[in-house]
Amino acid sequence: MHWPKIQPACLVMQNVSRGHMEPLCLQKICCGEKRESGKNCKVYTFSKDGTLFAWGNGEKINVTNVTNKGLLHSFDLPKVVCLEFSPKNTVLATWQPYTTSKDGTAGIPNLQLYDIKTGTCLKSFIQKKMQNWCPSWSEDETVCARNVNNEVHFFENNNLNTIANKLHLQKINDFVLSPGPQPYKVAVYVPGSKGAPSFVRLYQYPNFDGPHAALANKSFFKADKVTMLWNKKATAVLVIASTDVDKTGASYYGEQTLHYIATNGESAVVQLPKNGPIYDVVWNSSSTEFCAVYGFMPAKATIFNLKCDPVFDFGTGPRNAAYYSPHGHILVLAGFGNLRGQMEVWDVKNYKLISKPVASDSTYFAWCPDGEHILTATCAPRLRVNNGFKIWHYTGSVLHKYDVPSNAELWQVSWQPFLDGIFPTKTISYQAVPSDVPNEEPKAATAYRPPALRNKPNTNSKLHEEEPPQNMKPQPGNDKPLSKTALKNQRKHEAKKAAKQEARSDKSPPDLAPTPAAQSSAQNTISQSTSGNPEVDKKIKNLKKKLKAIEQLKEQATAGKQLEKNQLEKIQKEKALLQELEDLELGI
Repeated sequence: MHWPKIQPACLVMQNVSRGHMEPLCLQKICCGEKRESGKNCKVYTFSKDGTLFAWGNGEKINVTNVTNKGLLHSFDLPKVVCLEFSPKNTVLATWQPYTTSKDGTAGIPNLQLYDIKTGTCLKSFIQKKMQNWCPSWSEDETVCARNVNNEVHFFENNNLNTIANKLHLQKINDFVLSPGPQPYKVAVYVPGSKGAPSFVRLYQYPNFDGPHAALANKSFFKADKVTMLWNKKATAVLVIASTDVDKTGASYYGEQTLHYIATNGESAVVQLPKNGPIYDVVWNSSSTEFCAVYGFMPAKATIFNLKCDPVFDFGTGPRNAAYYSPHGHILVLAGFGNLRGQMEVWDVKNYKLISKPVASDSTYFAWCPDGEHILTATCAPRLRVNNGFKIWHYTGSVLHKYDVPSNAELWQVSWQPFLDGIFPTKTISYQAVPSDVPNEEPKAATAYRPPALRNKPNTNSKLHEEEPPQNMKPQPGNDKPLSKTALKNQRKHEAKKAAKQEARSDKSPPDLAPTPAAQSSAQNTISQSTSGNPEVDKKIKNLKKKLKAIEQLKEQATAGKQLEKNQLEKIQKEKALLQELEDLELGI
């Protein structure tokens, strides 16, 4: 059996009475080691490198070293519901719901930042909203940033008592600090108001002042909220702009558009071939391409390059999420939530399907840092029945399965993180690895058939015809797609060439006259040629369509069918249509 060297932790809650939940245990299931069995365990988190583990039991927040299992600190914070480590494990951030006193006076600070080394509280802030509660750090912790009263405050070297810089724009709603080393960049979103458009701007820290300080700017009108996604190299941002209401009435979920903004000033709207919601957008770890899942069901999935040109189209299918492996060489397209849990595992180097397993009722998905194993889980409160998790190999084999007892619920499950580069990239295998765990794939439900049709042969009718995958890369020798003008010139050139060939055949001596078969071939070639004039081509196409319909009517009349008056009139127009078609084709 191929086992990952990383163990998942999970939080299991036991139902002890109606309407009351009590923790069964916080444990590492795979190694069977109990971590906590308190009565109010609600939250846990790993550090970015997986060496530290923190959890709350309703009385204290405990921090332990995963390697030697030694308890480092315990903080008396009974109401904490959110935990986060800074990237280099220097600071532990905790958040609890903000409350005010009964007399209306301001509440006490509810966001605390603790020094992991000493256990002392470095700084406390008032953070009323749970959304974006945690400060953002650069990877080396040189810069820390918070959104305060519509402006971004920056601190340096974890000196949280002194604001080093401020980014002030009118009503900054959100910001995202770039990943990676210096120079640090920040993307900020300002919603539109009073007829002015919303916009996203990119800045390089700390150059915020002056009219030309922004690295790039992208404005748009249709945006009530945005999601900003930096690529790993911090060279570009993808912005999903969403409206709460679709004014066209096409979608209940509002309207979404996808925008690309690069730090060199370039920006573009990503043209999605199918209308409908944008379910998911994800960058490859190479930072050179991204995948979007979009469109009314069955949804399309397409990989785009940095020019926003489609590279590969996965066709349509029941999917609403995309997950690149940590090494970026495998892509999983999945349909979770209200879909049945089908996963498509793709080799994105060769664009080849590896496996197609089904993880029914899954509410959570995560790649193992080794890039080989996958974790799927059914968690509460999204689903309160059939809770549990599975560990898969990407070839489709289930290696481990854990079902939560019927009187309990699974609230959270996650892999122990590891830093990039710990696990090498391995060659992709298309052969399913052996497993002792039976894969109980649900049987596909058959469509209802009324009694009158049950003894008759099935008809292969589908509500939606799924589109097959196709490679969108330009073929060798035709690297760049032709513009409209180039296409028009190409058609004119082909038309002239066909006319010259016709003239030569007319001037050929009698003894070299072409055979009837060759004449018919030449006529077909000429009739199928284009004029280079779109209007003429359109008329020729419509005339041929009418003549084809007349042929079908004549066949019906020959078969004995009585035609309507308007159908007979159509047949009478055949001669005039043929003459018009001949005149148009002679003019090519």
